[in-house]
Amino acid sequence: MILPTISPHDPNIVVEGCDMTGMYITLDGGRSWRLFNLRDVLSGVAYDPKDPSVIYVTNNALWKSTDTGRTWSLLFPDPAKNTIEHMRGDHASQSFTTDDQAYHGITRIFAVTIDSRDSASIYLAVGDRQAKWLLHSKDRGKSWERTADLGSEQILFLTIDPVSSECVVGGSEGVRAAGTVTNKADQRFLAVSAGGTGKDAVFYATAEPTVKDGGLTGAVFVSRDRGKTWEDRTASLASLLRAGQGEPPSFESLSACASRPNLAYLGFRGLKLDEGPPYNGIAKTTDAGQTWTVVKKESDVPALNSRVSWVEQRAASVWEKQKREDYSVWFDAPRDLAVAPGNPDVCYATDLFRTYRTTDGGKSWETVNSAPVKGQEQESWTTRGLDVTTCYGVHFDPFNDQRIYISYTDIGLFRSDDRGKSWIGSTEGIPREWRNTTYWIELDPKVKGLMWGAFGANHDLPRPKMWRSTDPAAYKGGVATSKDGGVSWTVTDRGINESDITHILLDPTSPEGKRTLYACGFGDGVFKSTDNGQSWALKRQGLEGRQPFAWRLARVGDGSLYLVVARRSDRGEIGNQDDGALYRSTDGAENWERVALPAGTNGPNGIAVDPRDHRRLYLAAWGRATPAGDEGGGVFVSEDAGKTWRQVLGEDQHIYDVTTDPRNPALLYACGFEHSAYRSSDRGETWSRIKGYNFKWGHRVIPDPRDAGMIYITTFGGSVWYGPALGDPSAPEDIVTALRRMK
Repeated sequence: MILPTISPHDPNIVVEGCDMTGMYITLDGGRSWRLFNLRDVLSGVAYDPKDPSVIYVTNNALWKSTDTGRTWSLLFPDPAKNTIEHMRGDHASQSFTTDDQAYHGITRIFAVTIDSRDSASIYLAVGDRQAKWLLHSKDRGKSWERTADLGSEQILFLTIDPVSSECVVGGSEGVRAAGTVTNKADQRFLAVSAGGTGKDAVFYATAEPTVKDGGLTGAVFVSRDRGKTWEDRTASLASLLRAGQGEPPSFESLSACASRPNLAYLGFRGLKLDEGPPYNGIAKTTDAGQTWTVVKKESDVPALNSRVSWVEQRAASVWEKQKREDYSVWFDAPRDLAVAPGNPDVCYATDLFRTYRTTDGGKSWETVNSAPVKGQEQESWTTRGLDVTTCYGVHFDPFNDQRIYISYTDIGLFRSDDRGKSWIGSTEGIPREWRNTTYWIELDPKVKGLMWGAFGANHDLPRPKMWRSTDPAAYKGGVATSKDGGVSWTVTDRGINESDITHILLDPTSPEGKRTLYACGFGDGVFKSTDNGQSWALKRQGLEGRQPFAWRLARVGDGSLYLVVARRSDRGEIGNQDDGALYRSTDGAENWERVALPAGTNGPNGIAVDPRDHRRLYLAAWGRATPAGDEGGGVFVSEDAGKTWRQVLGEDQHIYDVTTDPRNPALLYACGFEHSAYRSSDRGETWSRIKGYNFKWGHRVIPDPRDAGMIYITTFGGSVWYGPALGDPSAPEDIVTALRRMK
């Protein structure tokens, strides 16, 4: 979670972002949030100083809302100047080509600020990793001029001095005004913030500290002359540090109050405060850094002055059960802090997985991701709208229409016993190494409470970033069985020898008590069990390559199996060992034969079969990078069991999965990484976008078996969406600008 930014008009209005592309706004102090998506990660937020309803945000473009974040228009680059949107690469990364000359050379907008005396005066820090510069608009973004070069340093802070009207830039190399670099004690800054104006302004900065003669130095600096000179205030933290114990702490985030410049909040990581483990947390100063008070600290257990969510509660409970020597939970340090400009008692903090805030100056804190639901046997949780999780499937108990499951990455399996109103973790008995991801579960349609799960230690498969950094041979995971509806689990993976299991499939024609099951071992192949999942045998005869990335299985009525093998590369090459593949088995996985992919396609990702016509296949595919753009992705249909293919959806090159509605095989759904989900009512021949779903990175559409008019959509970083299968014609679009897309 990144960049919480509080409105100067109302401390209840906060905008923040997530590295999974989502942006979020609350109008009620974190009690509820609305997700909006502008197709790239948030980099800056600015509020119009005169009009509370006008908000600007940046990513690789500048966006403007005039209705307090409900809808957004592209402001820069100018959409009227032949501006075309592109989505390329494994994550369908957004970029623009344009005839707007002021935008040329820009791949990222790093920060935005507005003159508090003149709403028409906007500054942007722009550029790329190698070169950055400052742009200024005097007409609310209609035109821009380049005013200063900023070198290659990291941009940390941007503001306008209302006395001098100079734009002040805080970067890793120093603080500069009007393009002039100032001195800063010869250290690289990690964070910069400022409060007050003119002569009353106080600038704060942090750097990597050093330990010298048992004392800490070079960590926190304060300047009262806009960065011309700096005073090292690290000594004021010395009383908080037990010298000579462990690595030096780091101070990666800070925020000063605009109306109370002597007050600032400081995030710390690994600060040794007592005989216990190092702490992460927040310190506060009210005298410009001369003294500091710790207002939040936590290590292996949540902070005592915090009202926690399921995240802290579940982690702490696991730690308690596993004991300190076997399991250690580290609550992350603040990544970003934001104190309300007009109220120093209000401060928000974000880290790897949480957003939390104080409204009493740090005396107490509350995690605002989720809200507790009372009345259950165990405390369960419901959404506030600030959901940043990745999920693979929504699963339904055939014996209990109130029970639903979500298979998540990072947080494992969750269960609802009230049809999705509240949720609780459901991985009791799963080994610690496997708890990260539940890729899929399969429920026995005839035996109440019996289910099997596919578990893995590595998240986000089949994205290439995972197996580029870790050899799949080292992956940990397996299969487990539950006989009580997921309340508890027992590992039943004899013969698998630990592998990230990414899918599990039940043969419904196999006898009760001796079910035949198939499981995808990522990097191994397909495992098969004929004894209810108690033991397994690897079945990879015919599968090519040293480590087949077995990803997804589908079964047709005659017993044939289809296997999707994910590709090993997102580059544009085709016709080599890195290509993905599609296989078919007609003898229960004993032997596999390769099925040709569509010409130019090497990234299969999902497969579905028409239950009325076993020769009619639907393939979801990921595009491959070419100089002209991504090609070979979308949705393809075959009417002859894969001998020939034709593309039926190509405008979206990053389709994650295609699914059929079991009640009506003519109804199909598709979803992917280009902010859209699609519906077809004619067996995939034509498609329409499902209005109301706007998240960038989607996974799969799952029809609600209890309501034919509703669907679930799982996502990569936006949790689960639920809405009408036909779309919501009254739903507002996040982006109201008519953007041209390169297809």
